[in-house]
Amino acid sequence: MTRTTPPRPLDVEALFPELAAHRGTTTRLHPRPGTPEVSQSSVGGPMLWPGDEPWPVCTEAHGRGRGRRIEDIRRERQVRAAARARGPYAGLAEDERQLLETLERAHRVPEMSDTDPLPMLGVAQFYRRDLPDLPAGPDGCDLLQLFWCPFDAHGPTRYGMLLHLRRRNSAEVADVLAEPPRPPVVGYAGYVPEPCVLHPEQVSTYPFAGLLPEDLCARIDAWEEALEEAAEEADDDCAAEPPGYQYDLSIPPGWRVGGFASWHRTDPSPMDCRACAAPMHLLLTVDTSEWDGGSQSWAPVEEQGVPVRPVAEPTAVVVGNHGELNVFACPTDPGHPHRWSVQ
Repeated sequence: MTRTTPPRPLDVEALFPELAAHRGTTTRLHPRPGTPEVSQSSVGGPMLWPGDEPWPVCTEAHGRGRGRRIEDIRRERQVRAAARARGPYAGLAEDERQLLETLERAHRVPEMSDTDPLPMLGVAQFYRRDLPDLPAGPDGCDLLQLFWCPFDAHGPTRYGMLLHLRRRNSAEVADVLAEPPRPPVVGYAGYVPEPCVLHPEQVSTYPFAGLLPEDLCARIDAWEEALEEAAEEADDDCAAEPPGYQYDLSIPPGWRVGGFASWHRTDPSPMDCRACAAPMHLLLTVDTSEWDGGSQSWAPVEEQGVPVRPVAEPTAVVVGNHGELNVFACPTDPGHPHRWSVQ
């Protein structure tokens, strides 16, 4: 089923003609539950991985012998979804409560040491033929694959993510790995994606306001303040919130490829390539939700008026404090190491 972004509440270029020079595109992925195949772009689906190639593993030293089992996490989601389907006030039956108590238990894997190679989770794969904003990879690579460690235990803080991105030429994969290795337990249920098919849609987008020329940013801020003051003076409890640049007119929420990163939780941070110092471009955004109360205007036409949950959280991935992960790539050499930021 097609997913269509509604027209923006206002023509932002009519208000600020200078924005035309900063316009870009991004491909909204619109992941929705399904049964993707290995030959398809997907979130949480089977990965096109050669049978004779080692699967990505985490080798950083951290606890990995205690956590929840993937099958328990997915069964818990099914139980909660069945309860929601019965109605907003139905709640859980007693047998469901007892089952969830069992499913939510942490398990120990005593034979796992803190340095044993830990299979990463295959999160998503993207074929360039499906996504107009996915840049070409090195040496004709047409497939981008994302993996991550299922534990928050990395980096200087020891609470960070660990990603692995792989580019490959899909035509060169003859024998596909039938049963990829899986970690015996995971440290965070939000790292376990539900299988989703994609419904790509390219839309226009504009940079985060703080990265626009100073004068233009100031004019946008003044315009938004004037709208808010007018709304307060109207004192109409039923009136809709006035549209804003950040949440309605510039950067769409949800999983997407290309475009501009949002820096709504922190100040913009320079993302320069550590290999060549070139300013990096946004490659991919992994979002906890497809839209929320602040970005409702981006809900697809086909899903207007439906409850935010579970439609707006199809992948079950939770990034940080219900935020988003932005992955950046070097525009001069796609083979250079990626960088990422959580917002």
